[in-house]
Amino acid sequence: MKLSGGVEWALHCCVVLTTATEPVPAARLAELHDVSGSYLAKQLQALSRAGLVTSVQGKAGGYVLTRAPELITILDVVAAVDGDQPAFVCTEIRQRGPLATPAEACTGPCPIARAMAGADAAWRAALRAVSIADLARDVDEDYGPTALADIRDWLS
Repeated sequence: MKLSGGVEWALHCCVVLTTATEPVPAARLAELHDVSGSYLAKQLQALSRAGLVTSVQGKAGGYVLTRAPELITILDVVAAVDGDQPAFVCTEIRQRGPLATPAEACTGPCPIARAMAGADAAWRAALRAVSIADLARDVDEDYGPTALADIRDWLS
């Protein structure tokens, strides 16, 4: 599966937002990750359209998660940023060419379409099984118990 860079950026922002005590401006998130502010803004807008974050207006405005990080999955973020279309779309190539299978004989998906649908389902299940809270916990496990606290302090 190939995902856009925006998915990575959006996931990092969601993890950071788990530790924020107040709304975090998009510019501050871009600075933290040393990424393009305008491109990151597009990812944050996608998260907002999907209802995963909300934008708080005003001088102390910025982004916050809309629900507990335990209730937001990696799949939610992937779908928000890249869409939820299947990775493989069957074009019924078996019905083409000089030895084409007649349409009436194609009553179910072919073995290739079944295999790809199974792989897509397994991929989605794996992403659905990991929450933003799980990622945040892994950050602290991988980088030390103060990793997210250090980010929170930097944001303040």
